[in-house]
Amino acid sequence: MAVVRFTRVQRWVGSALVALLLLLTGIAADIATAHAADSGRLLPYLAKLQPSDLVPGADRFGQPTPNAPTVPVYKGDAVVGHAYLTSDFVNTTGYSGRPIDVVVGLTADGTVTGARLMDHHEPIVLIGIPPARINGFINGYVGKNVLTLATQSAASPPVDIVSGATVTVMVIGDSIIRSGKKVMQTLGKAGSDVAPTVTRAIDLSKTGVEDWATLVGDGSVRRLTLTVGEVNAAFEKTGRAEAIARAEAGSPDETFIDLYAALVTIPTIGRSLLGDAEYETLAKRLKPGQQAVWVAGQGRYSFKGSGYVRGGIFDRVEMVQHEGSIRFRDKMHKRMGSVAAAGAPDFPEIGLFVLPEGTEFNPADPWRLQLLVQRAIAALDKVFVTFDLGYQPPDKYLKTEQPAPPPSGAVPAAQAIDQSASHSPAIQAAGAEAAEEAAETPLWQRIWQNRQADVVVLSTAILLLTGIFFFQDQLTKRPKLYERVRMAYLVFTLVWLGWYATAQLSVVNVLTFANALRTDFRWDYFMMDPLVFILWFSVAASLLFWGRGAFCGWLCPFGSLQELLSKAAKRIGIRQITVPFALHQRLWPIKYIIFLMLFGLSLQSLGTAEKAAEIEPFKTAIILHFVRDWWFVAFAMALLAAGLVIERFFCRYLCPLGAALAIPGRLRMFDWLRRYKDCGSPCQRCGNECPVQAIHPDGSINPNECIQCLHCQMLYHHDHKCPVMIQKRHKREKWQAAEARLAAEKEAAAAAQPASTTARSTVPTADPATGRLTLRPHQS
Repeated sequence: MAVVRFTRVQRWVGSALVALLLLLTGIAADIATAHAADSGRLLPYLAKLQPSDLVPGADRFGQPTPNAPTVPVYKGDAVVGHAYLTSDFVNTTGYSGRPIDVVVGLTADGTVTGARLMDHHEPIVLIGIPPARINGFINGYVGKNVLTLATQSAASPPVDIVSGATVTVMVIGDSIIRSGKKVMQTLGKAGSDVAPTVTRAIDLSKTGVEDWATLVGDGSVRRLTLTVGEVNAAFEKTGRAEAIARAEAGSPDETFIDLYAALVTIPTIGRSLLGDAEYETLAKRLKPGQQAVWVAGQGRYSFKGSGYVRGGIFDRVEMVQHEGSIRFRDKMHKRMGSVAAAGAPDFPEIGLFVLPEGTEFNPADPWRLQLLVQRAIAALDKVFVTFDLGYQPPDKYLKTEQPAPPPSGAVPAAQAIDQSASHSPAIQAAGAEAAEEAAETPLWQRIWQNRQADVVVLSTAILLLTGIFFFQDQLTKRPKLYERVRMAYLVFTLVWLGWYATAQLSVVNVLTFANALRTDFRWDYFMMDPLVFILWFSVAASLLFWGRGAFCGWLCPFGSLQELLSKAAKRIGIRQITVPFALHQRLWPIKYIIFLMLFGLSLQSLGTAEKAAEIEPFKTAIILHFVRDWWFVAFAMALLAAGLVIERFFCRYLCPLGAALAIPGRLRMFDWLRRYKDCGSPCQRCGNECPVQAIHPDGSINPNECIQCLHCQMLYHHDHKCPVMIQKRHKREKWQAAEARLAAEKEAAAAAQPASTTARSTVPTADPATGRLTLRPHQS
């Protein structure tokens, strides 16, 4: 009766918590709506800036532009640029569900002259990345032309050196480009350049084959050679003591990298380097106007690196022409084995890169291959220096062309408005702009394309976990196989999912989702990080089947770290502390109190709640690999140390994310864990061995605390540990022994009979009183 009452109280408390959360969400809706409706933030932001912060040399801001949220920037009486807020032109909502406000300075030709991060609610600061590094990323756009960047099909920002904040910086970079393009269109500047009267182009009629010495000698193949001494000297000029202290070892004259590049869409160069067959294959693949670049290198520094294996981007080289840059991606790359030209060196690295169709690139104009040399000074901090390999196609492969005059009565594309249509020019222009936006690939889709391999790995792991749960009886009947599978999965979750992919869910995600429901909810906010989205989708589905245990017991990297350390502690003999169950019952509600406090705080200030969520050590231990301020590291280490003597200490008593998942987890529809009538009375083995003490002394399992580790199910089937199974095994062994004894007696009786005597058949007969089997002669 007491158990029934306690269960009813649990259900009532769980229902009350759900109702309380919904009520608080509704109460805060008006406050959030007021915040969402806030606009006109540009002028207050400009009051905090100097004109020269956005446009070098400027001395004053002008009056706001009529009918456009921009402000002219003056130097004396001359307009030298315009200032605008990215959020006024495009959606800048980041992973937090709130806008990321960046004020940008733009010249008349579309060049970014300055940018400042003014406000955000991203958790990037909370994971140890100072705002100065984000501003450093933003400053990477200074000097670049937004119109040029908008024509490139690269799926990532041209500057991406902020580890741990990929989603945030991609949103910022994308918003700078798209908003800049709209500002240019608003100001009537886009597409206003006059086409040159004379152009130069590649002469495709000139063909032939040259040897290596000729190709290098006439500039068909350009070279950049760097020594160890030159690279060390470049890092010394940065003034960064950490980078200088980590100088490259070896002789200063030793080759650091010997890099070569060429434009192989020039027929002679292409045939010479690739060979006739490979060049013909390339020519058939290329669309009209599409170009291909050949890059080769040797030395201690690889121009390819390893970043493209994970993210699909070659982060050590990029092409630069005029104000635009082109990042190489794995889809553009083809690995080459050797150079066809006679006398060419044997390069360990050769790559052929086909520029995407529609890329803004003139093969007849000069360009440069920019080599990025990086030097790690901490786990998530690097110093970079760049070196340029300049390329100018030889004049002998170029030709001069006169552009064809436009047809009589032709109208420029920017002015191609049908005056006789049923809609006004303004409506037609708005429709054309909407169609252009619809044709753009959303940022979240580009991010997913970048991480296709990671998505496949995680999806496979989740499918495997689903199979483990659906066929848990078959697995737990084999204790050794179960232990190996569980250990391997925990290692995968910690190493790959946590430390490599940094896909650690957090209570911050829950608070952000709740905030988005109260404001401007859009799915693309939460699809910015593919792995986190897939994890949340799988967790939401698993809540209906297994409660919170699927995530907490198998897919949480920090939980995996705790369990692996606990197993190691037990193996080396560290004595474990058993918390009395009465005390344990009074401690586990602490995590629910923490979650409710964080949730209530988020209704008033999401940013403050995110900072308070630092009670989770996930960011320190998983995302930043313990490379953080000492107090964060000390806190995380203290929790892990407690977990050495009380298994999963943080999961049991402090984890707000576990509490947040347990509340809706009460809606689960199935009970997959099997129990015997003897469980809890008298047997307590499962309760004593449960890693989180989720089994009550009466043998019932508390679904709010269970992490679905399946250890109790392994004991359920274990015929040397579970008393019920031990009894079944003893009965089975007695029956097998009786059968073996009966067979032996039968063989002995048959051997004792004379050979000449006709053997009488016997049959086993059971005594009704004793149940003992005996052999009796068969009566014919």
